[in-house]
Amino acid sequence: QVQLVESGGGLVQPGGSLRLSCAASGSIFSIYRMAWYRQAPGKQREWVAATTSGGGRNYADSVEGRFTISRDYAKNTVHLQMDSLKPEDTAIYYCNVRGRGTSAAQFDSWGQGTQVTVSS
Repeated sequence: QVQLVESGGGLVQPGGSLRLSCAASGSIFSIYRMAWYRQAPGKQREWVAATTSGGGRNYADSVEGRFTISRDYAKNTVHLQMDSLKPEDTAIYYCNVRGRGTSAAQFDSWGQGTQVTVSS
């Protein structure tokens, strides 16, 4: 019963910026990991960035130095700041959250996806 709501996608020109947000709600006891994935047309879904409760951050080589993932612990929200966007970044971006529910059962939830289009 953990739900993720994503926002912030849109159309931008190459070199532009976007900030994606993902808010988790429901019967959440704790969150272990929050991450972003993306899927371009005709391609497989790929991992983009992740952050854990310990504060660690990891990025795919394709976005290293351009994207920044951050987590708001109080709001159970994760953001993805995307700078210096390239046409190759065009994809549907999905939020993923893993954690423990109040019932003690673990969960692995996905957002509905938000479209990011980089084009001139």
